[in-house]
Amino acid sequence: MQWSLEGVVALAPDDASAKAARGLTSAGKWPLLGANDAAAWGECQGSGSKPYQTQVDFNGPAFRCSCPSRKFPCKHGLALLMMRAQDESLFKATDAPAWVSEWLASRHEKAQKQEERQREKASAPPPDPQAVAKREAQRWQRMTAAGEELQRWLADQLARGLGALNDETLRTWHTMAARMVDAQAPGLAFHVREAAQCAGRGVSSPERLLHRLGVLQLMCDALQRREQLSPEQQADLQSALGWPQDKAEVLASGPRMNDRWTVLGIAVEERDDKLTERRVWLHGQQTGRRACLLDHAFGGRGFEQSWLVGTGVEGALAFFPGAAGVRALWADAPAVPGPAVWPVATPAEERLAIAQRVSACPWTGTHPRVLAKAIVMIQGPKVLALSADEAVPLHLGEHNRWQLMASTGGRPCQLMGEWDGEQLVPLTAWRGPAEGVLWQRGAE
Repeated sequence: MQWSLEGVVALAPDDASAKAARGLTSAGKWPLLGANDAAAWGECQGSGSKPYQTQVDFNGPAFRCSCPSRKFPCKHGLALLMMRAQDESLFKATDAPAWVSEWLASRHEKAQKQEERQREKASAPPPDPQAVAKREAQRWQRMTAAGEELQRWLADQLARGLGALNDETLRTWHTMAARMVDAQAPGLAFHVREAAQCAGRGVSSPERLLHRLGVLQLMCDALQRREQLSPEQQADLQSALGWPQDKAEVLASGPRMNDRWTVLGIAVEERDDKLTERRVWLHGQQTGRRACLLDHAFGGRGFEQSWLVGTGVEGALAFFPGAAGVRALWADAPAVPGPAVWPVATPAEERLAIAQRVSACPWTGTHPRVLAKAIVMIQGPKVLALSADEAVPLHLGEHNRWQLMASTGGRPCQLMGEWDGEQLVPLTAWRGPAEGVLWQRGAE
């Protein structure tokens, strides 16, 4: 596997870690460096008497270090992989020391036990169906009642008029959002808060506010007509309401799809209470299917599995139930990533795929989109991507804006990002089908 420096930097939990790692990429700071087909390892002299033992399992990749850092991966793990990306000849040793081979063996054993637990869970007798049905009916009843209350509240807001919204009235919106959380419908609460954030912000505020209130009304209508919806539509509604689906059940019974999956882009966002959300967008080489792996990490612990943009991994995805068919789970053991096979689609095909997903599920918030032969340009306060017959607004912070402009140099590139119906949040740029990553979104 050929690692890229940009791909390794993208694995850093923050800019400070990436910067600190760059300061450790001198071979003189590593008395021991070694690697084989499975892993890379090294000893880095820190402030203590003993050097830190750092190792990277290429399956994933996964990191481990004896340093006391609570960040994951730590600066030593990042630095080790950066050096591997820059100069493989530095890694002289090929026989893994005991502390490396033992760790790799423990990871292999852990993966086997996890597969066994999944098999046991799949073969275990199902819980009492009557008790499950009773609990689900009670929750649907609470959410339906909450939807009725929200519907009356929406009508009241529109009757008063949205032009007179101020900070005092918007505080009542957050009170309504809290009531939705109490009714076990956090998805409704999320959309109420999102609508409140649109009020009075920019010239397009009325349009965006009405759109979000319309989405809320649609969710309330769907709650009232739930029994008339198809199983896929009910699953989408359940997800939109914030009712989590059991991942073990998805892995056991969700529809699977084998393919070689190219990692198109990764979006990482900080949520409330030190919660970090990561969305990994994949593209299937044979199936042409797009998929999103949604993960969360708490308190800077890092994610269980790492992904490198611009690489391809062979394996199976288990898809969540629903009509949109985007969210999935990785169903196989971590594998060593290989070269990417970038998607080739016309602008019309990209737009059609988005339209079909919206038609199937109106609550899908973001869509993967690739702009072909896009030229990035700045026009006043806006950043645009000119692609085919379209000027697509881009949402970029100051740092990423100039990084993307400098990387593309005014020449056409393939630009992948998350499309919300109004603007594209670029995640990755590449030049041609056989070329590596040209630019990758960094922290704002």
